[in-house]
Amino acid sequence: MRIAVASDHAGLPLKRPILEWLREAGHEPVDFGTDSDEPVDYPDVIAPAARAVAAGDCELGIVLGGSGTGEQIVSNKVHGIRCVEASEPVTARLGREHNDANVLAMGARIIGREVALACVAAFVAGEFAGGRHARRVDKIAELEAAFGEGEAPSARRIARRKGAAGTSPPR
Repeated sequence: MRIAVASDHAGLPLKRPILEWLREAGHEPVDFGTDSDEPVDYPDVIAPAARAVAAGDCELGIVLGGSGTGEQIVSNKVHGIRCVEASEPVTARLGREHNDANVLAMGARIIGREVALACVAAFVAGEFAGGRHARRVDKIAELEAAFGEGEAPSARRIARRKGAAGTSPPR
């Protein structure tokens, strides 16, 4: 499986062992950088990796930083990306099974090598369960499409029509 991997300078302690693990497991990691301890702005390396997943050039993505939060936010700005931030394997697995997550974000200042590798193993092995979860992912895709076209009011109407709680537009 082709897997996009990207990190900022803070994520390097996890990126190197993850690349090695992916190769040993028979996957083809595609490294989007960085390869340096020099500070880099994480959107500059994370967005290209997320775009590669969204375009179908890579099947999954793994993005790394200090906390994983900024990397998750950047990834989720790319149309078609469902990025889960995980600091333990159950969340990584459930992100795939329940949310059809296609990108995993982790923080090197939050978790160590062994936990990160366990998260990667769970994420890569996970499969979308479909069923009731597919209905929910479809609703997310509808909202994403409406917001992606700059139609926030349309997205609110979709959410209300679907019976989502707390979807009143701000006043």
